[in-house]
Amino acid sequence: MPASIPYKSFCWSFGTTSFRTKNFNKTIEEQLALLNGFWQLPENQDCIWNGNPVLQTRYYDYMKRMGFVETEANNKPKDAREKTSGLVDIGLIDDGRHLTNAGISLLEICNANDFASDNFFEIPKDSYIYLKQLLKTSSSIDGNTVRPFIVMLYVLSRVDELSLDEFTYLLPLCTSSENTQNVIDGINSIRTGTSTIDSFILGRLMSMDNYQRALRFFLENTVDEDVIRIIGMNRKSAKEDGKNYDKDYLPLYNALSRYYLANDVDAIVDIYEATRKIKIGKWWRQLLFDTPSRKAIHKNPTIHFKHSDFDRTRTLDEFKTQFFEKMHLFKAKATLSDYLDLNRRYVKTTDVVLFEDDIVKLDIVPKHFFNSVIDELYVQAYIETEELYHDCAINNIALCLNINEQAVINGVNAELGATVTTIAEARAVLEDNRYARLQHLIDTKFTDTQILTLLDCFERRNDTDIRSMVTDNADVPTIFEYVLAILWYKVSERQGRILDYMKLSLDADLLPKTHAAGGEADIVYEYEATEHYPSHTLLIEATLADSTNQRRMEMEPVSRHLGQHLIRTRNMDSYCVFATNFLNINVISDFRSRKTTPYYDSQDYTQYVEGMKIIPLETSELKRIVQVSKTYKELYPIFEEAFNSALPPHMWYDGCIKNSI
Repeated sequence: MPASIPYKSFCWSFGTTSFRTKNFNKTIEEQLALLNGFWQLPENQDCIWNGNPVLQTRYYDYMKRMGFVETEANNKPKDAREKTSGLVDIGLIDDGRHLTNAGISLLEICNANDFASDNFFEIPKDSYIYLKQLLKTSSSIDGNTVRPFIVMLYVLSRVDELSLDEFTYLLPLCTSSENTQNVIDGINSIRTGTSTIDSFILGRLMSMDNYQRALRFFLENTVDEDVIRIIGMNRKSAKEDGKNYDKDYLPLYNALSRYYLANDVDAIVDIYEATRKIKIGKWWRQLLFDTPSRKAIHKNPTIHFKHSDFDRTRTLDEFKTQFFEKMHLFKAKATLSDYLDLNRRYVKTTDVVLFEDDIVKLDIVPKHFFNSVIDELYVQAYIETEELYHDCAINNIALCLNINEQAVINGVNAELGATVTTIAEARAVLEDNRYARLQHLIDTKFTDTQILTLLDCFERRNDTDIRSMVTDNADVPTIFEYVLAILWYKVSERQGRILDYMKLSLDADLLPKTHAAGGEADIVYEYEATEHYPSHTLLIEATLADSTNQRRMEMEPVSRHLGQHLIRTRNMDSYCVFATNFLNINVISDFRSRKTTPYYDSQDYTQYVEGMKIIPLETSELKRIVQVSKTYKELYPIFEEAFNSALPPHMWYDGCIKNSI
């Protein structure tokens, strides 16, 4: 009996699951800043990272001291390595955890808090660095090199778009030129109904010699824990409990064999209970049972036991083959599902790929640019590059990546039915398309009902639900500001350039992302004169600070932002709305005092304004605005009357705002 049959990688992923984190962009930026600071400390400057658990422990303690981690890790060196591993994979730091040239460039952008686009793709500066890094990033799969992002571009050029399932389960199987062509053929077969994702994955696995060897071994031996362990080909080492990792499959095997080979219906409950002991048992339960209810299965096991491929097994070898195939199919799908989150996070950093309505596709400009050069670019898909650590020009990655405006113009005309002749005209058409996507996003993801649910979550600080409804690549205060901007756009009857008014970073799917440096907290809404109000600017400030720190955090920035705006523009019709989940009475009082208190330019005391209008709103009133479909032309006179009221602060909010909306 062999001691083991080796596991072999069958798919790629960006990074490792040890570096899967919320606020992905922000975390990367903070980690670069931490490493930069850590290596500048005198005691670390001559140290070597690799093989140095003392230094790695010191870095963990440094992260904790700087507030990046809060808990005390059981294995500090391992945690320090894992917290930085993702940056190594995409070349922002080297294996010794020093910032590379590319990492330094990204850190400089973050420190300057300047993410504005300066490139042909019109994506943020940091996203452009990520794009170049992912074009260079490679993985080693069973001794062979693959550059996943280039492979993804190639596959998209051939199939146009991917379903989320195709992105999850098929794209990462593109580990060689042959496998990539097989995946493209497989996608076409699956779409025409002549194949399935499961059969394709299984075919890929069973084409590998280690799976073939393991199946032969399984068929030739009496099944016990050792046999299950060997055919499981688990990736964990013996040190990591790999010896016992798959032992829970034995009770499942025994229970299934009792039912299918001995017609023992009493085994059904044992089958269900065996799946509960397996880490990925949900895949087995979905195959075998029509309900997730344990109580229902125990009460009527035969009613809830589904027909499956096991029904066709008649001999022991047929049964064992079916068990082996399902075991490894579900293991593979669980691995690929685990990688989905990781791959999506990395791909989204580039801001050239859209993940809309469970469809994955390139945005219009990158689509037509890369399609125009893909055959030349694909030549490098299985070759490692020496440029990974360098913030090089994009055509240094591949000579074919020279900007071709005409290819984009032609692509925009073909895709959107336009007749543009210049890149400037193409940009205008693309901006219209961006707003069309925003309307779709609002109509599907930010309906009034969903906004009301989100406002309830903000009040209760149910951060988990907020992230699941919007994104986990932004912190909750940023999401609050974003949702408020969408709400106000709807209040304004979807008039105005809201994507310009939001002082937020948005990803390619028009969802918010948080950067480490932070930026303006304002939403700056521009209103042209109408019969309902004069021409003015509305600054909207949003905060989720609680009652104890709201006054300290928000008083000065709100007044400063509005004061500086009024001094600069001299339009005294402009004002500010301050939105929060809880209003401190002294915040109301201080904001009301700005009606008569001058605001001075701190650099030039001769410059000042009087009569600043600041209107606070609690989420309860925001909900009311949504519920009764108040429009801005209806709110403006309410705010104006409230501003001119003489009521004292403790009576003012209820009397002038709460009871008027």
